[in-house]
Order: sequence, then structure tokens, then C-alpha cells
Amino acid sequence: MRILTLLALALVASPAISQKDVDWILIQSTLTYHMSHPMHQVDGVSHAARGKGICHAGQCDFLIAAPVKSFDSGDTNRDLHMLETTRGAQFPMVVVRAHFPESETTESTIYADLDVQFAGQTAHYSHVAFQRTGQGNQVHIAGTVPATCSDFKIDRPSFLTVPIKNEIPIKVEMTWKSS
Repeated sequence: MRILTLLALALVASPAISQKDVDWILIQSTLTYHMSHPMHQVDGVSHAARGKGICHAGQCDFLIAAPVKSFDSGDTNRDLHMLETTRGAQFPMVVVRAHFPESETTESTIYADLDVQFAGQTAHYSHVAFQRTGQGNQVHIAGTVPATCSDFKIDRPSFLTVPIKNEIPIKVEMTWKSS
């Protein structure tokens, strides 16, 4: 009886033991923040993000970083003001740590918990939805991080004495490759 119990446990445990770590590298990215004001709408875009990730023992952990100065809104004066407002010289990188269960990597929608470091502050976002499509060893991820100025203690810039909206959602488009 003992041998049968041990054999049954070995059969159940063997897939977990044989699970191999999966390493990921970010090969292409587009990050777009959206700023809204009653007089105009602005999008700032960066293609400079770098990242890597690992899925191990049922958990995936990813690290993504982009230079604050890499975001381009099409107006250099506005971009310089954004760097000043977000304290980009003192905190030059936006860093995102994403965590999600490995079992979700086969689903078309994945839900990640994010820790975003920006402007000297860290904000946590729970259960953020991303759409996932894959082909071969590449996966495309798309979604929106619901960031706000107040999350990062950023004084909202004003135009004609009217501040921008607090919401600054960040649209994420990334392609990852597994090794």
C-alpha cells in the first residue's frame, strides 16, 4: 500500500518537478501616455523600453524599464516641461515590475499585479488586464495601466490656469520572445 501511495505521489508531483523555467526578453515595445486638457489632448510615445522576465514554479515575474526622457509628444517644449514636472533628472527611469500566475500564460487575457516606480514614487495596480496573442516563441501583450498624476504625487500642470486631468493612462504594446 505504501508503495502505491508513493508511486501516486510521484506521478502527481513529476510535472511540477520537471517544469522548466521559461526566460523572456522584450524585443519590441510601444508605451503611450495620454494627457487630457479641455483645450487639447496629448500622447507621448516611447519605443525605448527594455525588459526581461522569468516564469518559475507557477509564478511569472517581469521587469520593464524605460527612460523618462524617451517619451516624445511631438513638442520639445512640452516634453522638457514633462521631464521637469515628473522630476525626470532625479528619477530618470520608469520601472515596472509585473507578477502573474504562470498558468494564465496560455489564456488570451492575463491579469497582472504591477508595481510602477515613477517620479520617485511607487504605485501598485492590482489585477490589470492585458490581451495576449502568441505565435511560436513570441507573445504580444497589449493593455492599459490606469495611472494618475496623484498616484505619483505629481502636481498637475496647468494651461490657461486649468490643470490637466488627473488620469494619465499608459497604453502598453509589447512583444516578448522566450528562450
